[in-house]
Amino acid sequence: MTFMRAHASDVKEISLHPITLVAAAGAVAVSLLLAPGYDGLLGAGLAVVMVLIAAVDLAHYAIPDELTAAGFVLAFVYTAIHNGDAVVTAAGAAALRAAVLALLFWLLRVVYHWLRGRDGLGLGDVKLAAVAGAWLTWQAIPAAVDIAAFSALAVYGARQYFLRRPLRPTAKLPFGAFFGPAIWLGWVFETVILRKI
Repeated sequence: MTFMRAHASDVKEISLHPITLVAAAGAVAVSLLLAPGYDGLLGAGLAVVMVLIAAVDLAHYAIPDELTAAGFVLAFVYTAIHNGDAVVTAAGAAALRAAVLALLFWLLRVVYHWLRGRDGLGLGDVKLAAVAGAWLTWQAIPAAVDIAAFSALAVYGARQYFLRRPLRPTAKLPFGAFFGPAIWLGWVFETVILRKI
């Protein structure tokens, strides 16, 4: 499977698309309403990065490393601000989650390639898994992965149904387009529900 590399000009063009702007503005507003102060500002930053990742992946089947790096840096700034005196422990836990989740996604990529003889998961998705691990707790990670997987399959199934096309097991899906927003939704879940329990 060949993936195109998204260039900076492509990212800029996609980021200025009206749908991208509306989605980012909506996610920023929700982030700021749900979490006051720095938490909300950093959640808003996460929202913008994840919307851009989704838009670029939809258009190019590629996740720019620059956006992944931005999401990763925001995660550690969020961890530092949110955890005060326990920042070293919290950063270590975030790094561990990032490494474990990236390793699991990489193993899934390797095993799929071994079984099917082709790539089923891009390296951008593996790197995005590290971002998910850095941002989310162990409780929210499975929810984000499930949301991404089920929504990707549902959108593909609905598209094929309405276009009256058969389901194809070799169809390409831009997983990052679903995983990016699911990471932000995982953050929302933690912010609204887990912290209040």
